[in-house]
Amino acid sequence: MFTTEDPTVFLQDFGKPVVAGGVEGLGILNTPGEYVADGRVITTEYQLQAEASKFGNLSYNDSITVSGIAYTVREQPLLIDDGVFCLVLLTRAVIEAVFESNVFELEVFV
Repeated sequence: MFTTEDPTVFLQDFGKPVVAGGVEGLGILNTPGEYVADGRVITTEYQLQAEASKFGNLSYNDSITVSGIAYTVREQPLLIDDGVFCLVLLTRAVIEAVFESNVFELEVFV
């Protein structure tokens, strides 16, 4: 008899808290890197591996936070293998301080 696997078991050791549109869960965030191979520069972007049942329906430009840091979804999440997990490509939101009339405000730009 087959049993349904629990994705949280895979995420509990390395997963970080993820929140998107009121949905909470865990995800593994891979941060950008840059490699040089044969004179070519290969770069990676922010990639979040998370439960497809919770985060697989995100769309372009949706807001999401990972460990309290704001990101924006770059494209529709991609299902991984059997579809239990998905890969979400992200762009980190830039926070800029604005000073107007002696008032300090933070604005988020994407």
